[in-house]
Amino acid sequence: MQDPRKHQVSLRGKSAKEITRDALLERVNQERELRNYTRRANAAVVLIQRVWRRHHEMKLVALRLREEWEIMMNSRAGPLTGKQIAREILRPFLFFINYLSVRRGTIGARDRDCMMNCFQILLEDITSKDVHQNFCSMVTGCIEDRRIWFQQSKKMISICLFILSVFDSSQRVQNAVLTSTAMRLSVLLTDPKGWNCINDDGRKDANAAAKNLVQFIGSKKSGLYNCIRKFIYKLEAPFSSQELVSCQKDDIFLIVASAITLSLRPFHLTNIDMNDGSMTECAVEQYCISLLTIPWFPQRLPSILAPALRHKSVLSPCLRTLLISKEKIFKELSEVDQLELTSKKMPCVGWALANIMYLATWSHTSATDSGKFVEDLDHSAYLHVVIILADKLLASLGNFEQMTRKTEETQVDNYTSAVSVFEMDETNCGFSKLSYMDLFKPVYQQWHLKKLLDFVKEGFVCGTDDLSIGNQTYSWNYRLLDIAYYYSCMLRLFSALNPVLKSLPVLNMLSFTPGFLFSLWEELEKSLFRGRKQIANSTSLCASRVSGDKNEGVSGTRQKGLNKDAGNKWINVLQKFTGKSPAEDDYVDSVTSQSNLKQIEEPPSDEWDIEPLRRGPEGISKDIYHVLLLFCSSYSHLLLVLDDIEFYDKQVPFKLEQQRKIASVLNTFAYNSVSLGISSEYRALLDSAVRCLHLLYERDCRHQFCHPSLWLSPGKSNRMTIAVAARTHEVFSAADGATSSSMGSVITTMPHIFPFEERVRMFREFISMDKVSRRLAGEGTGPGSRSIEIVIRRDRIFEDGMQQLNSLGSKLKSAIHVSFVSESGLPEAGLDYGGLSKEFLTDISKAAFSPEYGLFSQTSTSDRLLIPNPTARFLDNGIQMVEFLGRIVGKALYEGILLDFYFSHVFVQKLLGRYSYVDELFTLDPELHRNLMYVKI
Repeated sequence: MQDPRKHQVSLRGKSAKEITRDALLERVNQERELRNYTRRANAAVVLIQRVWRRHHEMKLVALRLREEWEIMMNSRAGPLTGKQIAREILRPFLFFINYLSVRRGTIGARDRDCMMNCFQILLEDITSKDVHQNFCSMVTGCIEDRRIWFQQSKKMISICLFILSVFDSSQRVQNAVLTSTAMRLSVLLTDPKGWNCINDDGRKDANAAAKNLVQFIGSKKSGLYNCIRKFIYKLEAPFSSQELVSCQKDDIFLIVASAITLSLRPFHLTNIDMNDGSMTECAVEQYCISLLTIPWFPQRLPSILAPALRHKSVLSPCLRTLLISKEKIFKELSEVDQLELTSKKMPCVGWALANIMYLATWSHTSATDSGKFVEDLDHSAYLHVVIILADKLLASLGNFEQMTRKTEETQVDNYTSAVSVFEMDETNCGFSKLSYMDLFKPVYQQWHLKKLLDFVKEGFVCGTDDLSIGNQTYSWNYRLLDIAYYYSCMLRLFSALNPVLKSLPVLNMLSFTPGFLFSLWEELEKSLFRGRKQIANSTSLCASRVSGDKNEGVSGTRQKGLNKDAGNKWINVLQKFTGKSPAEDDYVDSVTSQSNLKQIEEPPSDEWDIEPLRRGPEGISKDIYHVLLLFCSSYSHLLLVLDDIEFYDKQVPFKLEQQRKIASVLNTFAYNSVSLGISSEYRALLDSAVRCLHLLYERDCRHQFCHPSLWLSPGKSNRMTIAVAARTHEVFSAADGATSSSMGSVITTMPHIFPFEERVRMFREFISMDKVSRRLAGEGTGPGSRSIEIVIRRDRIFEDGMQQLNSLGSKLKSAIHVSFVSESGLPEAGLDYGGLSKEFLTDISKAAFSPEYGLFSQTSTSDRLLIPNPTARFLDNGIQMVEFLGRIVGKALYEGILLDFYFSHVFVQKLLGRYSYVDELFTLDPELHRNLMYVKI
């Protein structure tokens, strides 16, 4: 057995208590750390004492120098030379002002008086024509004089910028006078033309000295743009709303004008060496980061200064610097956003985008669609910059929304409610009614789009205004693809930040701009059908036969009864469920139109196969992605108001052959995207393509212009069997609560991929699967103890049915055993093996759909289709009766029972949440439709 004292030691001999080795080492380390901490604390105390003593001594020196300086200024008798000003006035002044005011961040009363005295002396001295009595004459002296002038001028400008940054218009009038005097001095020091003492021989040296000083103020070290940002942030927008006394207005205007003049000084440097180009680039970067990101930056300034900000020499370098140094600029902007992230304010990139768009365009407020770009604007750089900033802003909105969703644990749709996460107070322009989105007004004006298209047609390339940095020259050109990219970003941006109208203003402009949609489609055609011939001759023959003579087109059909086509789609649906055929004389036009198509030989299966779209959005380039997104969004918007005469007879904006190509592209793209599955970044394009595809398909269902094989072609080779597709859809629906990005989603997103007969069998398969699952759950649907027993009086069939069945909910799927009571009150003999239930569903629907009952009425057309009666809501339990009638129709569909009634197509579209075309109004009120079309024409 080991001795427990083997690893123990004693420091005091055997009589002392022994400790373990580990405890001893730990105690030694603690004592060593305590000694180190004490040593560092003593060193810190010594350092603090040394710094405090130095500060105290420096403060005493500064106070003594101020006393001596004030005495000297009061006793000053005559004028001083430039060197005397530098040595006797500026040298002590710069020391005590920097120590007593700049470091403290505040300006005392005595320091304010000292500043005013010094600034006035310098202003009088610089404007003097006496060479010996002028401070700026030192720039033509020896090297030492030049060095002193440059160092003291830099410090003077830094003090002036400090005064500007702490200025507050709400304070005393003396502050405005001091600040305006300081800014006048800063402008004068950087403008050699104002130095009256400089003759022609010294002009070169003066220009060189001023250029060096301007390069300093353009550097980040001077802090020029940060000080101007702090000052402008305190101004209200618009500038005319400033609440100032009359004596302050002139001073404030002078301060603002001087500050903008200083900020633009680096842009106007001339004869810069190639090695000095980086200095100007730094100034432009600081201008973009600090000033262009100020909310309402142009509106905070006097309107007379706007042309200076819009000038080519200012705006073009900003645009090109944003293109060249975007990573560096975005990194600095993101640091600013991180500091203000919790304040829920618009990101800096959002204000940069809005301010650049405002400065690059002249939009007349008196006219709704008039304006122009600023003169000599680099349109290519403008277009690319807006695209980059818009993409960055959309990414910031998405990231911010994700963080908000995580913190608040609320469900927020992509972009549609992004505006709700911002505090919109900063996005309203002061006392005016201008909002943030009003700065984007040129985007939804036609002149803006037409100007960009004109430059594309002229083959505009910015070559004369290329920006040279070092040994590299940067230039850009743009194409229709870039315009499409630009407007696709604007659509997403308006959807995100325009809570009321969304992207409607932009879509209105794009859809109704002549030739724009056609240009987009030409671009898509060149990319997607490259190397392929036109659609086969059989398809062209189909086009000619379907369109036919215009006298026999939609206009002629409408005279014979166009209303008969309106309900064909959904009437045929009910007929397919029930097996009933329509009367020949009711649907002559529709049958004739379909027979013409069936007589044409079906084109080859690969005729509608578009190879670039086989992999969905991943198979197309980024440029084509944005063109397709813009085309689908704009064309689907136009289809909402395009009537059948325009679509079929006039064939605007596309011929029917082109319409078939468009339908083929969208059908193939949507099918492959849904069946293969896509990431969230492509969701906007897919939604837009599916929306446009549905509008074309619904129009084809009403008046056919495509061969049936077109709609079936994408899934013809790899379509699942009915049972597999139904079960796949059911599994994903049960697992996710929504359909997956698989064949189950294809069934709900684009069911027309399956032939109608297959869809009917699929529907019956869904019902069979539901019945099996209910049976396994113990909810049998056949005759037995779980069947529902009801007693119905013949003369009150609807009231009794509603009373006994309306509250069953899902149990209504169970079998119903009906016992009828005759009008005399006696039970009718017979057992219900299905026939009485069918009779009950038929009779109750017949009674409820009767116009005399008041729930539904019939259209004024010859078809007498059913539409809800607006007065039904005034009946006792009218809404509940309509809901119960819907359950009865669902029960009939569930059991496969025919109900011999036909709903209006407009009503069915409303049930499905779809849009109804203006032509469908003909089925409800032909006279109203005729009058509206007359007004439209």
